[in-house]
Amino acid sequence: MGRWPWHLPVGSVRFGRSSANYDETVRFYRDLVGLPTLESFQGSYGEDGTIFGLPGHAFHLEIVRSREPIDPVPRVDTLVLYLPDEKARDHAAARLEKAGIHPAPPHPYWQANGGVEFEDPDGRKVVFVSWVYGSE
Repeated sequence: MGRWPWHLPVGSVRFGRSSANYDETVRFYRDLVGLPTLESFQGSYGEDGTIFGLPGHAFHLEIVRSREPIDPVPRVDTLVLYLPDEKARDHAAARLEKAGIHPAPPHPYWQANGGVEFEDPDGRKVVFVSWVYGSE
């Protein structure tokens, strides 16, 4: 496996997504998935948003309110959360199911490899997997 390039001394990474269903999407990731909120902002350079930790503070998911309709979500637009085992995966999935959110039709890869998929309010997937990538 390759090493990180010396010329990119990255201290943290953030993934940003526009949301046409901002309030519902923030509640989905905060209250149902359970991601910790690191920061919220309003009117920052004309944008409203919420930043979630993935995990801790080195990796972030930023949801930004879209003031325009969003094109259909691409077929592959997923947030994959690798969990240590089936018990942890099932616990994470149960939180969403208890709130009335049912698993989405699975991608064949995730179905064959222990993943359970859900859609957020914008139609993007979050996948709970019962193994940690790179540890096998």
